[in-house]
Parts: sequence; structure tokens; C-alpha cells
Amino acid sequence: MNSEMRELYQQMILSHNKNPKNFRVIEEPSHFAAGHNPLCGDNLDVYLQVDGDNKILDISFQGSGCAISKSAASMMTETLKGKSVEEADELFEQFHKLVTGKLNPEKNSHQLGKLTIFSGIWEYPSRVKCASLSWHTTKAALNNEDVVSTE
Repeated sequence: MNSEMRELYQQMILSHNKNPKNFRVIEEPSHFAAGHNPLCGDNLDVYLQVDGDNKILDISFQGSGCAISKSAASMMTETLKGKSVEEADELFEQFHKLVTGKLNPEKNSHQLGKLTIFSGIWEYPSRVKCASLSWHTTKAALNNEDVVSTE
């Protein structure tokens, strides 16, 4: 990651950590899951409101965790709101490949937009789970699984 990207990454992480988007509870969610990363203690709950056409009308999260975990969850909720469940699944796969170093955003096609800011995280294996916890939790919620652990 070059120094310009590193600085942008740090600014985005700090901004979303300080003022996370969609950091709230959806009162009567159609889907819910609790996520836990035992390695660093991140805990977050993901709430979704999905309509009959499998469109994500609303998505939110609550919990505590490191700056990477919270900012990744914040950016994920912004990205997935309004998407279909199928689009969310595709974005999950792309994000997972991105943070594990299997997708190069400059060479491979993707629909990740500003989420590419996490492209260098694979260089820090202990942080990959922080960045992907909210995604795994959302996938579990959409699959009607209540709890996910990144052990």
C-alpha cells in the first residue's frame, strides 16, 4: 500500500470509527445475527429489514470493537442498503477475496467502490477477521443463523 493510500485508509477508518453510519438497532428486523471475534474481543449485532423481493431495505449494527471492525461495519451497511440479497452475497465474496489478498482492485473487476480501502489489510492477518466480522455476521443473518464466531 503506497503512502497516499495508507493515509486515506487511516482517515476513512478513523472517520467511520468516530461517527459510524447505521449504528443503531432496527426494532423489528426480519433478519438478525450476533458476531464475535474472540481474538480481539469484537462483538457486534447486525439487524436487517429485507422485503419480500429480497431487497435490503435497511441494515444496521451495534456493538463494540476495534476501529477496523467498527469502520468496516459502517461502510458495509452503507454499501448494502438498497441492494438485493443476491448482490449482497456477491459483494461478500468480493470483499472476502479483497481482504485475503485474492482480489486486486486495480486489476480485477469488482463492485466494491470505496470498500477497496481495505485492500491492504491482508498484509495484517490478525486484522482480516476484524474487517470481515460484520460481513460474516450479515451473511449468517441472511441465512437465518443467529450467531457467528470468527474462530
